[in-house]
Amino acid sequence: MDHNATTPVDPRVFEAMRPYFTETFGNAASRGHSFGWAAEAAVDRAREQVAHLINARPDAIVWTSGATESNNLAIKGIAGAHASRGRHIITQVTEHKAVLDPCKRLGKNGYEITWLKVDARGQVNLDQLRDALRDDTILVSIMWANNEIGTIPPVREIGAMCQARGILFHTDATQAIGKVPIDVMADHVDLLSLSGHKFYGPKGCGCLYVRNKPEKIFLTPELDGGGHEHGYRSGTLNVPGIVGVGEAAALASQDLSTEIPRLQALRDRLQTGIVEQLADVKINGDEASRLPHMTNLSFAGVEHDHLIAALYDIAVSTGSACTSASLEPSYVLRAIGLPDALAFPSLRFALGKSNTVEQVDYVVKRVVTTVRELRKLG
Repeated sequence: MDHNATTPVDPRVFEAMRPYFTETFGNAASRGHSFGWAAEAAVDRAREQVAHLINARPDAIVWTSGATESNNLAIKGIAGAHASRGRHIITQVTEHKAVLDPCKRLGKNGYEITWLKVDARGQVNLDQLRDALRDDTILVSIMWANNEIGTIPPVREIGAMCQARGILFHTDATQAIGKVPIDVMADHVDLLSLSGHKFYGPKGCGCLYVRNKPEKIFLTPELDGGGHEHGYRSGTLNVPGIVGVGEAAALASQDLSTEIPRLQALRDRLQTGIVEQLADVKINGDEASRLPHMTNLSFAGVEHDHLIAALYDIAVSTGSACTSASLEPSYVLRAIGLPDALAFPSLRFALGKSNTVEQVDYVVKRVVTTVRELRKLG
């Protein structure tokens, strides 16, 4: 029930990767023999598979180690390459740490960061965003879907707003990839980050989409040494990982239309089953615009550590996996106005391919029983 933290590698993805560990083991940058050619062909095919999933050009896909590196490359790369034009960047307070922390770093190095607040649903106000745009604004970074509450902002409107002003738009689509349709062309996206392990691919591999038509976007690279990936990201390519991400993208393209309604039905069954049997449960996020496979619920009158401990046989989260060791309540839930008494005892349920109706019903029963017992104990 914690597929937002990570997903298992799909067996079909694993089988696609297997030969590139031991048999087709060439370096994709080795252009002088068949081993390198085979590796390069596999990498190029994976570019096409990922590009197809998000309606991009294959040569706009830049391979990275995952979404954190992609976010850093996008944000710091634009900041470095466009500093002569301006030093103003806009983001929102509910972004993942992989966006917040690079922006904070830039803020210490002479850049001005505007931190947009969100409403009780986790939505950014488009009028406030429009008012924040300036002549020296070089980048807007707003995530496609929130990792804790699932809220999906009006990406297409944000992209069009930025495009009209000649401002680059980056979106961290880590949680949205393979869960909802993505079209970087129609949605006016200039840069997009994703990570393979969020949609049944391997850990440690992802990519950054960098629009290169009608004109190329320039980035200052984070890694130098060889000029790989159009000069954006040097280093020997992780061919097995890239093949895995490509295969995961191909499967997502194939399964998206059936998985969205299936997961939404399971999510609604889970949420309704809990909310109808328990009083004082709050649904967090934008119920009208959120990821179809997840829900975030707050349980009043319960200590969060007791709740998690009691649900020992169910993988759920109280927030982002990257901040799960923190003793502080979720900064996302605080940003949408939840008091600590509700922000602490919150659970994020994120369903995936392997989840069944029987599992959902089991979780509903366990959660309802546990919350009732904990409330009775005070």
